Amino acid sequence: MGDVNKFDVNTAVLDFILDVKYERICGNDIILETVKLFKEIISNTNWETASDLINMIKTQGRAITKSMPLHSSVANMVRRILKIIREEYVTLLKNKQDDSYEESLHKIVTSEGYSDDYKKELPQLKLAIIDHLNEFETELESSADNIAQQASEHIHSNEIIMTLGANETVGAFLRKAAASRKFEVIIAATEPFNEGHKMACRLGPKIPTTVIPDSAIFAIMSRVNKVIIGTDTVMANGGLRAVCGSHVVALAAHHYSVPVIVLAPLEQLSPQYFCSYDQDSFNSFVSPEGVVTYSDGDILSKVHVYNPVYDYVPPDLVTLFISNNGGHSPSYVYRLLSELYHPEDTGDL
Repeated sequence: MGDVNKFDVNTAVLDFILDVKYERICGNDIILETVKLFKEIISNTNWETASDLINMIKTQGRAITKSMPLHSSVANMVRRILKIIREEYVTLLKNKQDDSYEESLHKIVTSEGYSDDYKKELPQLKLAIIDHLNEFETELESSADNIAQQASEHIHSNEIIMTLGANETVGAFLRKAAASRKFEVIIAATEPFNEGHKMACRLGPKIPTTVIPDSAIFAIMSRVNKVIIGTDTVMANGGLRAVCGSHVVALAAHHYSVPVIVLAPLEQLSPQYFCSYDQDSFNSFVSPEGVVTYSDGDILSKVHVYNPVYDYVPPDLVTLFISNNGGHSPSYVYRLLSELYHPEDTGDL
């Protein structure tokens, strides 16, 4: 993996932050590159115990998440890596110790007696962690495909599906369903970003697609059978941080009792909660030029125009989450979080 003495952790972390900031890395690639970065750090740095490694990963993880608070998936990947380190340490320690059957069974169930503050030196730990991270990378690369494989279970013939934005996971899901079903798709334009038009182009000619203005969402919802949307983050309570306009779609669907299905790979599940007073770490505001142009100078001098990137969608407006390991209700998110992250890592990043 290279010469340990030549690898500079701080330089590698800074390069990653700049690549994301200047969009040299974007979309789902950010998640994969995060895992690759920390795999390099684990491979090419000198550490003796799991405790030393956990502290180093947390330190670098905080530096990254502080620089990009809106990329919650990066923090999620750091937490997953910390959980992997803890799991491999406990597994190796179990194999090393020779206890009675009853005592071993108790410790397997409770995971007590094995952590030992993660301070025991285990020679095979680095190799075990790298192997586990390689498997994790494969899981991340196939998560969108695993979600798409479930499309025929949720989309039926002659249905009308509504979506918005240009989410890649949603696009793959709809294209997979179109291989065995005939249905129509209505896409909200998601002004002023025009993401709806991009999605219509991606779906191609095989799927009958209609792009509607955002103002027509409520009027057309009574004809819709299902709403299928993507999200940026699933919050700890089952709420969403999704593209702006998602709340309007979800409210209209709730009024007409139309099910709202959210496609969310497990890496988007965050242990954080939405805080209305902390908009800086939840939302991003971009230029309103697509709504009010600079030529409207008289208007601009009299009003303040905000153009948020994200909406918060409360969990009671979501019917079902579809992740790479199946469907889950919003109330089950807490259980998934307990399986994905270690309790000691959820509040550190």
